[in-house]
Amino acid sequence: MPTITRLDSRDPEFQATLSDLLAVDAEQDDAIDAAAASILQQVRREGDNALLRFTRQFDHVDVDSVAALEIPRREWESALANLPGAQREALEIAAQRVKTYHAHQRQESWTYTEADGTRLGQQITPLDRVGLYVPGGKASYPSSVLMNTIPAKVAGVSEVIMVTPTPGGQRNAMVLAAAAIAGVDRCFAIGGAQAVGALAYGTATIPAVDKIVGPGNAYVAAAKRRVFGTVGIDMIAGPSEILVICDGKTPSDWIAMDLFSQAEHDELAQAILLCPDAQYLDAVEASIEKLLPTMPRAEIIRTSLRDRGALILVRDLQEACDISNNIAPEHLEVSCENPDALLPALRHAGAIFMGRHSSEALGDYCAGPNHVLPTSRTARFSSPLGVYDFQKRSSLIHVSAAGAQTLGKVANELALGEGLQAHAASARYRLTNIQ
Repeated sequence: MPTITRLDSRDPEFQATLSDLLAVDAEQDDAIDAAAASILQQVRREGDNALLRFTRQFDHVDVDSVAALEIPRREWESALANLPGAQREALEIAAQRVKTYHAHQRQESWTYTEADGTRLGQQITPLDRVGLYVPGGKASYPSSVLMNTIPAKVAGVSEVIMVTPTPGGQRNAMVLAAAAIAGVDRCFAIGGAQAVGALAYGTATIPAVDKIVGPGNAYVAAAKRRVFGTVGIDMIAGPSEILVICDGKTPSDWIAMDLFSQAEHDELAQAILLCPDAQYLDAVEASIEKLLPTMPRAEIIRTSLRDRGALILVRDLQEACDISNNIAPEHLEVSCENPDALLPALRHAGAIFMGRHSSEALGDYCAGPNHVLPTSRTARFSSPLGVYDFQKRSSLIHVSAAGAQTLGKVANELALGEGLQAHAASARYRLTNIQ
């Protein structure tokens, strides 16, 4: 069985085959959803007592109070101080680059004044408090701490509360160091659906937040889905994706490794290459076969490439752009001589990496733009996480006495047309000459 599927856009069955390849079972697991619902209900009803019970059950951490689960700032600072120099420097450089990029996204309030003195506009204000979920245990993502906290702080969020599970009481030093660098305000050693519930509803110890961001397992995702509306959430992320458009001139080993970089996340991750050069696709396939045995996560990569990966021969780069728009990938690499020439044709992607040296891995860690990106074709209508996700907009309406004469008549007519008499009267009361 081949390591990765080969497709040709000229094949009459191409679209059907591609659709099957893109399809992923996104159905919610009823058992997981029911478990998350039960946990949320208990946290909402019992607060701290439920948190302690679930932390004992799932993380095997037994303490007398939720306050004992708060990780003090001195521990973060100690973690930062004791990091190897190269790791600390990498975190600090990445943090500064993320901050510099996101500073460009900050929106400001604005107004304009009409001829009759009526002033209209928009007031931009930050959220008050944000909750950040950071996975623990097998996975630890200090980069996620930077990518979620820094935009919130640039937006002006007053308090970021981080929650992270610590199975067996093991705390990840690099995650805590990242919290110190990014500007997290408080941190609790709790995880799972129970942590989401605590952030959404609040307990005696953990204050309720306005929005919950950050990745998690299936139980965390199910809980976030259920608390949406009580609080905001960033998104429900699907499996990782990379799509590469290549003109056939980038070293084939580079592209093979770029495909691996997403395939290694998990077996459902997707890695696709589009190229008009069949011989180049042969070369990339050979690179995959050569490099795969050297990968520590080879079996995960192999399964991902076999089940959901593809090397696709296209007629030309324009067709590659059309196919890419249909897929709307999370990460899109344009590994071509002149990537800017293709940019106007690329409408749907979470992040676009332009040129041969722009590997997706740089975006995950330190390029500056956010690595929290829309997946599962949601790039057709949604955007990367950014400062704007931590700001909200209030409309400003300051009608002058003269403006009330004009607008009042218009509102009166429209309200009467809708049969809303009080609306009409409210507008008429401001008219100088009431008809």
